[in-house]
Amino acid sequence: MKQFDFFRIHQSVLTIIIGLILFAGCNPESERWRSGIISEEFIYDQAPFPSCHAATIAETREGFAAAWFGGTHERHPDVCIWVSLNRDGRWSVPVNVADGIVSDTLRYPTWNPVLFPAPDGELWLFYKVGPSPSTWIGMMKKSQDGGETWSEAMALPDGIIGPVKNKPVLLETGEVLCGTSTEGDAWRIHMEFTDSEAKNWVRTKSLNDGSTFQAIQPTILRHKNSTLQILCRSKNSVIVESWSYDNGKNWTLLQDAGLPNNNSGFDGVTMKDGRQALVYNHVMTPAGARKGYRTPLNLSVSKDGKSWYAAAILEDSEISQYSYPSIIQGNDGMLHIVYTWRREKIKYVKIDPGKLKLSKIENYRWPSK
Repeated sequence: MKQFDFFRIHQSVLTIIIGLILFAGCNPESERWRSGIISEEFIYDQAPFPSCHAATIAETREGFAAAWFGGTHERHPDVCIWVSLNRDGRWSVPVNVADGIVSDTLRYPTWNPVLFPAPDGELWLFYKVGPSPSTWIGMMKKSQDGGETWSEAMALPDGIIGPVKNKPVLLETGEVLCGTSTEGDAWRIHMEFTDSEAKNWVRTKSLNDGSTFQAIQPTILRHKNSTLQILCRSKNSVIVESWSYDNGKNWTLLQDAGLPNNNSGFDGVTMKDGRQALVYNHVMTPAGARKGYRTPLNLSVSKDGKSWYAAAILEDSEISQYSYPSIIQGNDGMLHIVYTWRREKIKYVKIDPGKLKLSKIENYRWPSK
């Protein structure tokens, strides 16, 4: 009997080992989908706020800067904008750089910071202040030293929100184009132009009426010959797109871009080789649900903005809340990404686009290999 028990114990151990090996091979975070990931880390280990969200990243002359909103929880009046700098390969302790204090008795939460390196070397910080996305106002600050110090807060002109979630782009005309949106009775997209000093602003009309597609938070991709593409979050279970052939003055009707969307924010960037990179949750909103799961967090690549190829999985867990990414390509050629990690921390990932293994996405499905 003892020999039999001994054999069964060893058999069980062997079964567990084999199972772990098979699990590791099937894990979506295993080699196949992480081939291009060079490094990953949390920007901070501890912070004076329990909850955080909506990170943004920019490269400056001095290094990198990241920002996000943090506080008791989203919509709480104590939510502020926090900034961390990376000058020597390490992220600095987060610093509170903007709040929603109106008076001694009135304070609003802050929302959705967006960093943008201006043409003259200034670093711009756009953010919103207000009780909700349907009532917030656009604000900005400027830094002359890559985010170490900041100007006083400046309200944007009436009716101007600034970039609502994702970074602006500098056009060949010298104008700065911001993708933005409103969330009143319906979700609507519009664009805003400003000059190299962010002093003069022009707002386009809404690109949609909110009936066929309810969409917000566009990310802007650049193509040849003054052609621009926006990809937008929607309530319609898909990423929606629009195209402009005159540097953003006029836009096509919104249409399905052929990628799923879980009613959560995402971001994209046009790489130096002309390809597009998109970091997002490759998840559809279930029928009857308001939002889909915010996991996994994926990276896809396209040559033309139309056919997309699966490239990497940054996160995948039942815990969810890997969301609201921001992506840039640095002067080093690498992709630099920050995103919300479980609403507890902000995570940073560096990816070598030359090492990504690509598989075509068809019928909204992430390929198995």
